Amino acid sequence: MRRREFVKAAASVMATAAIGKHVFAQQTETIDAAWYTQNRKFAQLPIARVAYVERGSGPSTALFVHGFPLNSYQWRGALERLSQYRHCLAPDVMGLGFTEAPDTQTITPATQVEMLAALLDRLKIHAVDLVGSDSGGLVSQLFVTTYPHRVRTLLLANCDVDTNNPPAGFVPLINLAKKGLFVKGVLVPEIADKNLARSPKGLGGVYTYPDKLTDETLDMYLKPLASSDLRKRQADEYAVALGENVLVPIREKLHHWKRPARMVWGLKDTLFPVQGAEWLDKTLPGSRGIRRIDDAKLFFPEEMPDLIAEEAVKLWGVKA
Repeated sequence: MRRREFVKAAASVMATAAIGKHVFAQQTETIDAAWYTQNRKFAQLPIARVAYVERGSGPSTALFVHGFPLNSYQWRGALERLSQYRHCLAPDVMGLGFTEAPDTQTITPATQVEMLAALLDRLKIHAVDLVGSDSGGLVSQLFVTTYPHRVRTLLLANCDVDTNNPPAGFVPLINLAKKGLFVKGVLVPEIADKNLARSPKGLGGVYTYPDKLTDETLDMYLKPLASSDLRKRQADEYAVALGENVLVPIREKLHHWKRPARMVWGLKDTLFPVQGAEWLDKTLPGSRGIRRIDDAKLFFPEEMPDLIAEEAVKLWGVKA
């Protein structure tokens, strides 16, 4: 076995052995929709009026990048648990959530990277511990290769990887979005019928425990996207942009980024199979291995925040 593979394997075994030993302190203030509404901030940038929340303090920042069609509310449980270790920053990307982009602004994974960099500049944050899932994991990989010195560590959950960008199961939604029918034809009916939204035919199809999706949570995610004709068009535009493979061109850059990385992967996800995590593990020189979650689907980072927090503190080298 080559030295690098031995070191990675040993680190993975040690990390797995430590899993589950830490119990995160009970927070006195629960992050719910009311908290989000009260604490949401906006940064007026040339590229967009960016909605974000932050929690915790300290010299180090963790940046959380959400998936499609969610928003930063996805990370509420992780923020509760990790704000004692990091200044946690969770923005809504353009076209989703409560961020407001001008009607002339192009919305693609690459422009999301520029938006995130501009937000960090505005907040005077140079480097971050980056956490991403789903399309947020795609954007995170682009961010790492665009601004390699601004990322201390990278924690990725199920997301686009290399040639699986876009995943085949997402292509029908892209085709609807090209016709301007994704939000109108898919999401608007789910806003009106929450049982549809929780069903396998709706957003619930990518959740491990869809019955736990509350009406409030679904409204937090879906209502902003249908709040105006502009917002509908921008969400569709971002869906279409996610149909272009932007990851194969950055293979070599990922191979040369040597800082610590870790993958946490739900094995019941039909869009992003674990082979993607295995590819990242082989490609990223600083990989600390993969944690495989047997019963988890795509959006498990929202449903299993203790798991994300456990992996984050280990990757960050925090003594919990």
